[in-house]
Amino acid sequence: MVTLQTADKALKEVYLGVVSDQLNTSINPLLARINQTTSDVWGKEIRKLAPYGINGGIGAGDEDGSLPTAAGNNYAQFVLDLKNLYGKIEISDKAIRASQSSAGAFVNLLNAEMEGLIKASSFNFGRMLYGNGSGVLAEIQDNTTNTITLDSVNNVVEGMVIDVVNSTGVAQATATAIRITAVNRQTKVITVDATMSGSAFKKSDSAFSICIQGSYGKELTGLGAIFSKTGSLYGLSRDTYSWLNPFTKDLTDSDPQDISEVAMQTAIDELDELYASQVDFIVCSAGVKRDYQKYLASYRANVDIMDLAGGYKAISYNGVPVVSDRFVKPNTMYLLNTKEFNLHQLCDWQWLEGEDGRVIKQTQNKPTYTATLVKYADIICDQPCGQAMITGIKEL
Repeated sequence: MVTLQTADKALKEVYLGVVSDQLNTSINPLLARINQTTSDVWGKEIRKLAPYGINGGIGAGDEDGSLPTAAGNNYAQFVLDLKNLYGKIEISDKAIRASQSSAGAFVNLLNAEMEGLIKASSFNFGRMLYGNGSGVLAEIQDNTTNTITLDSVNNVVEGMVIDVVNSTGVAQATATAIRITAVNRQTKVITVDATMSGSAFKKSDSAFSICIQGSYGKELTGLGAIFSKTGSLYGLSRDTYSWLNPFTKDLTDSDPQDISEVAMQTAIDELDELYASQVDFIVCSAGVKRDYQKYLASYRANVDIMDLAGGYKAISYNGVPVVSDRFVKPNTMYLLNTKEFNLHQLCDWQWLEGEDGRVIKQTQNKPTYTATLVKYADIICDQPCGQAMITGIKEL
């Protein structure tokens, strides 16, 4: 007979390894290429020495002259707080009791919950890779009592639980932990399960945005932070340390321009010649990828297909995979050296356990049971100047 004890054991011994592997390698092609390590984690922080420039103790001289003055490597210290990542499943007591006499039915129940967790994680962790850590999903343009008009619905999906926050990240009392019930991708309007009576979130009044519940300023430090042109990165000033600034190129003249191999190769050569950084991964929006495919077709070029880790496929540019991702901003292409990226973690995915060692716990005052996966981690790019971004590309 299936019991909570057997379910608890199954989550620990059967599901944890499988789900952890899928979350690490199968939810996003970029994440699958990033090395995961427990090094440089000190308490609740990541502290990492980052060398930059070259050793200065080199020189030529006379046969009997003085030797060059020693001038060792230059180092800066990256400091970043570990982010708290959670994934939670919930099973009702009724569902557990209904499947007690059938192990197969209970396995199907757990499988469905795990598949839902992986699907939600795929969306949210994939989104974080391209974010700036703020957790902002979209800017609000207008609202009614139960609808919100956004500047983009690319980062939202039905079922999300969100907060409306102001420009400083303070959640608004009338719109906290509200759930998205519908998304109109043509009008960019979402419908929520709450009544925001009397709440004005119009763009003309102030700057409001939406984020995942309780997540403002607590998400992974993604590409949006690395390619930002303002503020600090990893606790260091971009003005003081110019090598924190990646290579960027805007193709826009009066309108976005078609992508070309010349533009791509220019960025690749820039990184190679100035920083000895070898691009091994190119990612862009779907519209930019189609524009690149049109470019290849116009020159009757063969399109080579590559197999990537995690079961992904990509077209190739001189042996470098070119993939599209829904979370890349429109008109944008990133050219990355993924060997410079590391996901520093306190530990791999683990179930949150109580004092009794159980991972399945009853929800207080509710006939449901929950289990929570946790991971404490963040991403650091050791050489931001070795990365490139091309913007102003035409979308097809």
